[in-house]
Amino acid sequence: MDRFLSSYVHNVDSKGRVSVPSQFRQVIERRGIRELFAMRALSQPAINVGGPEMMEHFEKQMEALDPFSDLYQEMALYAYGDGAYLKTDTEGRILMTDFIRSHTGIADRVTFVGIKDTFQLWEPERFDAVRGALRDRLREKLTGGRGASVSTETPE
Repeated sequence: MDRFLSSYVHNVDSKGRVSVPSQFRQVIERRGIRELFAMRALSQPAINVGGPEMMEHFEKQMEALDPFSDLYQEMALYAYGDGAYLKTDTEGRILMTDFIRSHTGIADRVTFVGIKDTFQLWEPERFDAVRGALRDRLREKLTGGRGASVSTETPE
């Protein structure tokens, strides 16, 4: 188990803290991640969270660009100027800051969603709605509108 997988809903306490799921904390520990970085998702009301490799991904893309180009400047502003470090306490909790709440609508509960090397923070009802719509779109794309089921089984 070296990837962020599944989704978990946790309550936010009266001080605005929420426990990172133990399964996610195990991945963070195994990978030796000491700092978590958060960025607002561009097309969803979610926060992307990851370690140094998440930032390295953006930096590699930026290296291929002219540092004076508009795209480089926009990516730099997004990655560095619109991100935040998330601090975890000794009990594995993070604080639901205004940075997180204003983009996601999170109030008293948070859905943690694993996405392999990173995870996202969602307001639970929004995530449920997006997940349902996503399943419908994927089913349509994968079946070509035939309504046939898509097999996830491995061929023998």
